[in-house]
Amino acid sequence: MSYIKENFLLTNKTAEKLYFNYAKDMPIFDYHCHLPEKQILENKTFNDVYEIWLAGDHYKWRLMRNYGVNEEYITGDKSHKEKFLVYCKTLSTAFGNPLYHWSQVELKEFFNCELEINEENAELIWDWCNEFIKVNNVTPQSLIEKSNVTHLFTTNEIFDDLSTFPAIAKKGYKFKVIPAFRADKIMNIEAAQYNDFIEKLGTVSALNELEEKIEERLKAFIEVGTTAADVALQSVYPIAEKADAEAVFAKRRKGEAVTQAESEIFKGYLTYFLFKLYAKYNIATELHVGAMRNNNSVMLEKLGLDTGYDSIAEDNSIKYMSRLFDRLNNENSLPKTIVFNLNPKMNAEIMTLIGSFQSDEARGKMQYGPAWWFLDNKVGMEKHLDDLTATGHIGAFVGMLTDSRSLLSYPRHHYFRRILCNFFGGMMERGEMTQDINLVGEVVKDICYRNSITYLNM
Repeated sequence: MSYIKENFLLTNKTAEKLYFNYAKDMPIFDYHCHLPEKQILENKTFNDVYEIWLAGDHYKWRLMRNYGVNEEYITGDKSHKEKFLVYCKTLSTAFGNPLYHWSQVELKEFFNCELEINEENAELIWDWCNEFIKVNNVTPQSLIEKSNVTHLFTTNEIFDDLSTFPAIAKKGYKFKVIPAFRADKIMNIEAAQYNDFIEKLGTVSALNELEEKIEERLKAFIEVGTTAADVALQSVYPIAEKADAEAVFAKRRKGEAVTQAESEIFKGYLTYFLFKLYAKYNIATELHVGAMRNNNSVMLEKLGLDTGYDSIAEDNSIKYMSRLFDRLNNENSLPKTIVFNLNPKMNAEIMTLIGSFQSDEARGKMQYGPAWWFLDNKVGMEKHLDDLTATGHIGAFVGMLTDSRSLLSYPRHHYFRRILCNFFGGMMERGEMTQDINLVGEVVKDICYRNSITYLNM
């Protein structure tokens, strides 16, 4: 039997009351994920548990590589069953890794199976889950609705086809699927395929034309419901003069390579332009900083982007982030912003910076986003809550997201909710805060769902 018990991660009675009476049954608003919208529209029954559990999930791939698993069993040509069995063996000794918890919870939540995941049980789990899929007609719709999701924001590049979203709306699902706007491929001017990406927008030869195309595409996103945009940078760069950015863009459009310094000039200017644009249309902006991407060039060439070869960067964005926010604020063009930080040593610096730019436009206009990617684990979430409560206001927090390509990731919200309730429950039992459990419970509900719904204009 599974080691996951009813009071999992809840170490005191107050935490249990907060979780079961207030947090557990709150809906989920997944305001940042990477689920494929076309898969949600097609809504086909899955063939086997591998398709749901392992395909495309670089969190799990990375764990297997850390255990010395041959790539043939990860992204190679081995059968779905062989890959699944190897993952079960790998997971059985990954004590403390969040996947050790998440996978066990996913097995129980979605397949009603409480077998402990290990090499001995792997065959039984494979057969159990595949029979469950067949008998219960498990589809993307059924998984999302079972998770009590009301809204999910996919992450879509500026040139993506948006026709899928109205088509999903016509399906009558119990949840809404809305694209978040992302211009990263237009931002990353150093990329080998950069000019190919630009040409997807039509005829663009000058920076003014690019800006017009970006605004045109943002309006198209807004027409299908978009209220959020995403900007991902290793670090924030100085705001460059437009003329300097124009020169870099013109050079790249001629097919010439750009230097790192030129790339940073362009990114510094375009980040500023995008933030101003998002403020103009009341688009909440999710700024992701601190990821050092594509470290392994051999595997990048072999497998492409987003396959598990990124890491935490040491770049310190705080000075240029300050200057970006200050200039936008001076120009009355600072949008609601959620800063997602991947380097935990920068938590306090970023928290105190965003506290300098709050206003009554929104409760928690400037947000310190939840523990993200390499930090969305028990240690990372607890540190995030410590830092957020010490220097910010927990009552305004927009709560958890999945940031995942896996339809089985929704129990991560309950993982966070248990940690949140345990955090409050511990303080209450130590006499460090109010004993009014209903007041605290309502704040828990806000963090779990209501704050993000209000913040993102749903």
